[in-house]
Amino acid sequence: MSAVVSIIIVNYNAGEFLRDCVDSLLNCPLEIEIIVVDNASTDSSLDALPGLPCVQIIKNPTNVGFAAACNSGAHVAAAPFLLFLNPDCLVKPGMLVKLLESMRVDDRVGMVGGLLVNSDGTEQAGGRRAVPTPWRSFVRAFGLYHLESRWPRLFFDFHLHKQPLPDQPIEVEAISGACMLIKREAMNDVGPWDEGYFLHVEDLDWCMRFRRKGWKIMFVPSAQITHAQGTCSRSRPIFVEWHKHKGMLRFYHKFFRHQYPGVLMWLVVLGVWVRFGGVAVYYTARRAGQWLGLGRG
Repeated sequence: MSAVVSIIIVNYNAGEFLRDCVDSLLNCPLEIEIIVVDNASTDSSLDALPGLPCVQIIKNPTNVGFAAACNSGAHVAAAPFLLFLNPDCLVKPGMLVKLLESMRVDDRVGMVGGLLVNSDGTEQAGGRRAVPTPWRSFVRAFGLYHLESRWPRLFFDFHLHKQPLPDQPIEVEAISGACMLIKREAMNDVGPWDEGYFLHVEDLDWCMRFRRKGWKIMFVPSAQITHAQGTCSRSRPIFVEWHKHKGMLRFYHKFFRHQYPGVLMWLVVLGVWVRFGGVAVYYTARRAGQWLGLGRG
């Protein structure tokens, strides 16, 4: 029987999380295929996969980045729906069915995501969000979102997870790349992931492009995914932050350079790199403290 959903997991040193993720998917009541794209992991995460049903492994000789690995998996996927899922996610058997139901409600729904939660059940940021435009990021960075109650349109906070959880699926501007169900027809219309991003922000880019093509993005609160956020990147925080900030600048330049005055965009660029500098100093100081035995890490 042909797979209804192709599940693409990009792995990089996810350790035992990868096998747990695959195991949680094998309990799904739908016909699925699982494609694990490994970005040259140096741990033993792949060792536990051989012999599992429905699992195909693609080994990249180098770390080509998240977007490029997703495209590799999509290239060999056979199903009409594609689920991009992080290896540190655990899903419940009915999760995928709920996402598919929301996808099929409207022909113009092209992307669907679920409720990302921590191990204690609290909601994570990113599962439902508004697009962080340069202005919204400025509002967030300087705490102006506290004025949202008085001027909601001007000081809108893009972190929607701080709002009450809806009791039914809702349309949103963006979801997280940690769990994205895509309609192949929509992907063919929009195009693949932008491989100009190495890590982070590529999901926001795709959400922007889906919406510009008229495809709806839905958030399904009843489809819960437990996400051990940052498992694959925790060992190299400055490397990850570098690519996150670099990706943010690519995103701003790609979608907003014509909407903001040049001077303001230069201030945005300056602000992004100042923020990266602060983050890099923080992680360097923390690592130094660990070496000197001054902290727990």
